[in-house]
This record gives sequence, structure tokens and C-alpha cells, in this order.
Amino acid sequence: MATAQDFRRVALSLAGTTEAPHFDRTAFKVRRIYATLAADGKTANLMLTPDEQALKCELAPDAFSPVPNAWGARGATTAKLSALTVPELQDALTVA
Repeated sequence: MATAQDFRRVALSLAGTTEAPHFDRTAFKVRRIYATLAADGKTANLMLTPDEQALKCELAPDAFSPVPNAWGARGATTAKLSALTVPELQDALTVA
């Protein structure tokens, strides 16, 4: 089970990643935001391509779901951290 601490550690281990506030979330970016962590630390939103999103949601529907808005149609995907292992989280962040 991955945690918010795991998320932050893995994200910041990726080359060039910085962390900054983003509305009510924490954003992680390299030139652009590729992930945000919810304030409660239970979920994160990942910026995937629509194809990557479809694959993640099909393979692990308990862990991944499209963000329910126009961003979701463009690949923004919610990840439930407790449903992911740290290696699965690392893979998802690397793809994002």
C-alpha cells in the first residue's frame, strides 16, 4: 500500500521534479505539472495520455479512474494510493 510520503519521495526522485502548492493540492512538475497530491494524502491526480489512462483504468480499476470532468477526457487520472504498491506508483509517476 502506497502512502502520501511514498508519493512525494518517488515523485521528487524523478529527474528535474519540483514541488509547489497548487490550489488545495500539491503539484509536482518538470516544465509542466504531471501530478498533484490531494491535501488528505489519499489520492493523487496524474496527467496521462488518454491511451495510458484507458490502460491503467482497465488493468487496475480499483486504483485508477478518470477525473470526472473535461480534464479527465484529456487523460487526467485519479490514483487511489492505498490500492497501489510503491512499484506500481513509481511506474505510474514515471509514465506521467
